[in-house]
Amino acid sequence: MLPQVGAICDEFECYGYRRGGAALRQQGVVVNGKTLRRLMREHGLQPMRHRRYLVTTDSNHEGPIFLDLARGVVPDRPNQLRIADQTYVPLPGGFVYLAAVLDAWSRKVVGYAISRSMDARIAVAALKAAFRNRAPPKGCVHHSDRGSRYALEACREPLAAHGPTGSMSR
Repeated sequence: MLPQVGAICDEFECYGYRRGGAALRQQGVVVNGKTLRRLMREHGLQPMRHRRYLVTTDSNHEGPIFLDLARGVVPDRPNQLRIADQTYVPLPGGFVYLAAVLDAWSRKVVGYAISRSMDARIAVAALKAAFRNRAPPKGCVHHSDRGSRYALEACREPLAAHGPTGSMSR
């Protein structure tokens, strides 16, 4: 039974004794939960813990905030509403930040940028890439969260130069 438990724990790193017991039952092996817990503890087969949530938005800033123009908008054509956001991508040697601009109608990425540091440059690079790939028409709304990077002048200048109307929400 121990080789089967080890195989399940190797394949599914986050499985604890409950999920591991269910997987064993599917293989036809019936084992007591307390016994399985003891075996896993004694042989170092503890599940990997989920990583804590990393907050990437700083909405406590003094920068100007756009009105929320995207609330209730259901796009019916391309380039009507664009959505920008930043996140992080975990890698074996750390993580990188990804800023992306999506067209809300087609749900396609129209611009993105990747960086090791999270600052306004990555948001501006994604915004400029979106303008290069698909120029926004008059009346296009560019929506983002209220993060400090999107409120900076460096991010607002390309919006003013290319014409989309800014929009922010919580």
